[in-house]
Amino acid sequence: MKFFKSLLALAMISSSVSFAQQQIPLYTNGVPNSKKTPATYIEKVDQTDWITGVSMPTITPYFPEKGKANGTAILIFPGGGYAGLASGHEGRGIAQEFNKIGVTAFVVKYRLPSDTIMLNKTIGPLQDAQRAIQLVRERSAEWGINPHKIGIIGFSAGGHLASTLDTHYAKALIENPNNVSLRPDFAILVYPVISFGPEAHVGSRENLIGTKPSADLIELYSNEKQITTDTPPTFLVHATDDDVVPVENSILFYEGLLKNKVKAELHIFEAGGHGFGLNNPKSSEHWFNWAASWLAGNGF
Repeated sequence: MKFFKSLLALAMISSSVSFAQQQIPLYTNGVPNSKKTPATYIEKVDQTDWITGVSMPTITPYFPEKGKANGTAILIFPGGGYAGLASGHEGRGIAQEFNKIGVTAFVVKYRLPSDTIMLNKTIGPLQDAQRAIQLVRERSAEWGINPHKIGIIGFSAGGHLASTLDTHYAKALIENPNNVSLRPDFAILVYPVISFGPEAHVGSRENLIGTKPSADLIELYSNEKQITTDTPPTFLVHATDDDVVPVENSILFYEGLLKNKVKAELHIFEAGGHGFGLNNPKSSEHWFNWAASWLAGNGF
């Protein structure tokens, strides 16, 4: 009897969460821009799903319940200051929430910038971001996805990576023989690192472009300066009292979107700090509901 009760409980749990496939490697013919990975460079995952030491980037798909998928997909870039990946509350948990509204989600485990495993660490994460959207578009028919409804979401430094893909998609840093579009159809940025200027999160900047970067690199990765009229529609969330990534990052990006007449929406909480993920503990409002309404209003 206990056995059957256990099976029933397991079935109930399984039916209440998203179905996740196994991780899918981003590259099948070798990782670009890579050196031989030393034996000491080992991927580690702790009890909170904090990941370090990534040398083999992947995506993990999360599919909505059968019959609920609406054809929209989103790539999720967890944050972590370009030093690690907060793949629990800024990855899997976000994917499961998107599944509830019919969106197929992919958590991206991207390489963290490292001179140890990369020839040029400044482009490594962006290569993985470009490859992730390329791969999802290539397999969109197989996964029941509209190739014109593939967006991105990023948190903190993952927000910097997402905003980089949002503004640097035109120059392919990966092989793209079929000219698959690397442009996201929309972007959601949550307490994102945007600027590498005075408002930068110094740790993210130094991890990506070094402690003594050139003025050109600072300019290139200050993504508020890279917005054009073709930048995808973007939704932003931040908290006024964020003491890790100043709220000015989101404001600068929003202002750039307005100047270029790009569809944009910005929500700023009075309080909430940094890294709250899905639920801001200082507010009864849920930014995800606002984002879902924004997606629906824009046809996604």
